[in-house]
Amino acid sequence: MTSPATSAALPATERDGRNEPNAAYALLRALHDRGIEYFFANAGTDFPSIIEGFARAFETGAPVPKPMAVPHENAAVAMAHGYYMVTGKPQAVMVHTNVGTANTLNALIDASRDNVPLILMAGRTPLTEHGLLGARNRYIHWAQEMYDQAGMLREVVKWDYELRLPEQVEEVVARAYEIAMAEPRGPVYLTLPREVLAAAATQVEKTGPRAVPSAPYPDPASVATLADWLRQAEHPLIVTSGLGRYPAAVETLSRVAERFAVPVVCTVPRYVCLPASHPMHLGYQVRPLLDTADLVLVLDAEVPWVPNEEHPPAGARIVQIAEDPAFARYPIRSFPADLAITAGPGPALSALEERLAPLLPRDDPRLTARRRRLSEASATLRRRWAEDAAKAGQAPAINYAWFSHCVAEAAGTDAIIVNEYPLRLEMAKREQPGTFFAVSPAGGLGWGFGAAVGAKLAAPDRLVVATLGDGSYMFANPTACHWLAQAHDLPLLVVIYNNSIWNAVKSSTLGQYGAGAAARAQGKILADLSPSPAFEKLAEASGGVGFRVEAPAELPDVLKRAIAVVTHEKRQALVNVIAR
Repeated sequence: MTSPATSAALPATERDGRNEPNAAYALLRALHDRGIEYFFANAGTDFPSIIEGFARAFETGAPVPKPMAVPHENAAVAMAHGYYMVTGKPQAVMVHTNVGTANTLNALIDASRDNVPLILMAGRTPLTEHGLLGARNRYIHWAQEMYDQAGMLREVVKWDYELRLPEQVEEVVARAYEIAMAEPRGPVYLTLPREVLAAAATQVEKTGPRAVPSAPYPDPASVATLADWLRQAEHPLIVTSGLGRYPAAVETLSRVAERFAVPVVCTVPRYVCLPASHPMHLGYQVRPLLDTADLVLVLDAEVPWVPNEEHPPAGARIVQIAEDPAFARYPIRSFPADLAITAGPGPALSALEERLAPLLPRDDPRLTARRRRLSEASATLRRRWAEDAAKAGQAPAINYAWFSHCVAEAAGTDAIIVNEYPLRLEMAKREQPGTFFAVSPAGGLGWGFGAAVGAKLAAPDRLVVATLGDGSYMFANPTACHWLAQAHDLPLLVVIYNNSIWNAVKSSTLGQYGAGAAARAQGKILADLSPSPAFEKLAEASGGVGFRVEAPAELPDVLKRAIAVVTHEKRQALVNVIAR
């Protein structure tokens, strides 16, 4: 993509004769020129020039991103994340100085680990104590200054910079966008001192064309090696977590897996990486296939298996493929790699298909036998999952399986489901790319609700369902998120799996001390979330409709009624599902 250059001088019609357009106005124009559609903001005393810039643009009709007030910084970043994962378009977030930056960190880590580009901006304490427009005039302006404000997040952004002169605006925004969108993508950070934002910017320097760097293309020699290894393999296996971030790659994987009879395991998937009904879809657990694999093709999976619990056989060839197959920003990651290919999984698979097809005919007897065996195993898995879901509906209390089955059935195939922990994809079949998104591998809690609001903003005509644990719902600053849904007319459905326990803590404790004192205490210490609030009341406080359900047999009907509230009444709804 080539970024259009801003004109050398702002049009005379945009100058009112009493004051000049400021650097903040030029910043907003530069963001718009690069396709930034929304400006998610949690404002503070560093925003007056930004607000003036928006007001000037509204008066003159100049194109700028749409400003959206967001009453918590974590929610603002999560909204930008959710908007990007649906549209593929990065957005801008601005928060208040160091304290606002600190509140973004949880969601920013999620975005960083999930390669989500966004331009995060923050005000910077005024540099001067007097004399300039924007100089310090509030008590907090001394205590909020830091020696290195960006230091608190430098490890999780690709680039950080401070705007120093109004004449820099165009080139700095161009640089921020360029780096955020270069593969592997990720967030960038720009700090904005008040005096610089307030300074006049009547001339905006042109920049030359700034194409986003093209994605790395798979090395032909490495692809040839992989094709030869796959031709020889008797028990190949594909493992992926993040391939579905690129919908076109899902189609490529579907074709390659079927053509060459390679089973696919989607381990802790964050997207639909392969349609659930695909005959080569062998579920979500790498074992037992990993135990017998002689070639493991890892496609965009930072943790393809847990070495402390499982590993491929000795002598198995391991191939890692990703835009950064070494995951260089992870301090420790020691998974083996006999071959590492730097490329997106879609282009790598396409190149592999082209190279391998002449070497391995579709009707090769080995492929035919393997395809039949794997298809039968896949069908057996799906039958078992269906049986498990049916049994779950007969249980005395709502469990994960029944919850997952009912949500998926009620939502339908076209809905967007944004999941933060409770959903089990075995019982919640998703077929289409772009219909399922889950929290990043960093697992920063509180992401799901804000991301779902961002997804609804990106796809206003689609049903958006956020499936959250009770802990992740509380982490999301739900009052702020419900307000966003009401204030910006973004009706969505929130379904809470409420077991009054912080299950990640409980399960981790029992996994490590299953025979210890913690187990005798049922793993509840520091994990007990009872007494549980009446979460449904929070939705009602923001003009929504709340439901509470405890009986398994009632869940399908309650979900149907809640969806009707969202789709017909255009109001947000929340279902508080009591699990025991």
